[in-house]
Amino acid sequence: MRLLADMKHPSLDTLEGNILHRKAVRGIIMKEQKILMLYTERYDDFSFPGGGIDDHEDEITALHRDLKEEAGVLIKGEPRHFGFVTEHTPYWKPEWPIRFQKSYWYECDIHDEQAATQMEDYEIANGMKPLWINLEEAIRHNKGVIANQPESMGLSVHRETLVLERVASELAGA
Repeated sequence: MRLLADMKHPSLDTLEGNILHRKAVRGIIMKEQKILMLYTERYDDFSFPGGGIDDHEDEITALHRDLKEEAGVLIKGEPRHFGFVTEHTPYWKPEWPIRFQKSYWYECDIHDEQAATQMEDYEIANGMKPLWINLEEAIRHNKGVIANQPESMGLSVHRETLVLERVASELAGA
């Protein structure tokens, strides 16, 4: 799988010390010029459905679970590698001042039915919901969020927007 980006939060001067490692997986689900994204009201941004890979899971098992939980969709066929992003960010636990995350993206076909989501409490509290949106509209929206947010904001909206742009240039209309 190819590296799409290696990101480091601007507040990190060094990458030394205890680093918490996390792996995540995300689905790219397209229908014509629309893409299935998660809109989060609290942050007013769009992100790909997916999440952390549990210790007992491989990437594909986690992808199936996360897409069902967050978007209410079931994968049809074999997911296809798209790429991965690595990122170093500050972390809130004193014993782990830095978090390294490697996020894997897969192109997915899904069954037509969309069931109810099974969001976690914090996702519900943040106002997260799956939404089919025009690909270019999602990019424009996230770029607007980035332009109007302080530099201290996290990397997630930057990461998601970067991958949205790659999807637009490589997959849209394919």
